[in-house]
Amino acid sequence: MQDEAATQVRAWVEYFRDLGVHDFYRNGEPVEPAVTEADETLSVSATSATTEAVPGEVPQVVAVAAASEVIPAIPVVAAAPPPVATPSSVTPALRLVSFNQLAPLPTAKLPAGERAAALRAIQEEIGDCTRCPLAYAGRHKIVFGDGSPAARLMFIGEGPGADEDIQGLPFVGKAGQLLNNMIGAMGLSRTDVYIANIVKCRPPGNRVPEPIEANTCSPFLLRQIDVVQPEVIVALGATAAMYLLGVKQSLSSLRGRWHTCRGAKLAVTYHPAFLLRDPRQKAEAWKDLQMVMATLGLTSPAKK
Repeated sequence: MQDEAATQVRAWVEYFRDLGVHDFYRNGEPVEPAVTEADETLSVSATSATTEAVPGEVPQVVAVAAASEVIPAIPVVAAAPPPVATPSSVTPALRLVSFNQLAPLPTAKLPAGERAAALRAIQEEIGDCTRCPLAYAGRHKIVFGDGSPAARLMFIGEGPGADEDIQGLPFVGKAGQLLNNMIGAMGLSRTDVYIANIVKCRPPGNRVPEPIEANTCSPFLLRQIDVVQPEVIVALGATAAMYLLGVKQSLSSLRGRWHTCRGAKLAVTYHPAFLLRDPRQKAEAWKDLQMVMATLGLTSPAKK
């Protein structure tokens, strides 16, 4: 646990340094030391300045020109004590905005033949992303997305794991194998659907993405959805549902009914990684997928 905490702290430090922030104990520009002695002379550019301390008053600086011409006194505002760094001041508070409210919905559907190129353009814009702390937390590859640009069905998870981080593809580990089985049970193959995540870089230790990480990545995922324009989106797990819908509710309260996201119907179900830990919930997840199948007119291969 200590190693993971140290890694995360280092990630934040490198992130802020990349933004040009090197002093974590002050806000704004550096200030001069407070004057405590009367008649102390300060250097002011090419002129000189004297400061007199008067009991009960804020010290004043008088700039003296070369010709001994006195400029009116300018009060010096006492600097406020530097804020103490706390976790709440470093990590922004959770701010939830649904994907429907992040940007206007597209006015026209992109032709199917142009979607692959549009997705490549988004991926090129992301580049070797350093927009959030995950770039400095041991990430190997950015996991953009995978599948058909013209998919009717889109799956969105939380974030890449270790296998995904190495291969650069979403859902290729054990959870990915289970997702492939779930897709197959719906009468589809992986190449028929589109798969992505809330964040495109692996969080350290597979932890839940921080708000700054998810909110930084969300505009790119939103654009992916708008390009593919699926008929149905399946949110895999509570984290995906929370950011897509902009609400923080229990998974049980979100499952079993339709929501909307970027013009598509959205269903919520369990994340495959959770189903690996608790296989008893696979039957419940299958109910969610059957709801999706009914909407898309799909038939399970076993019932053909």
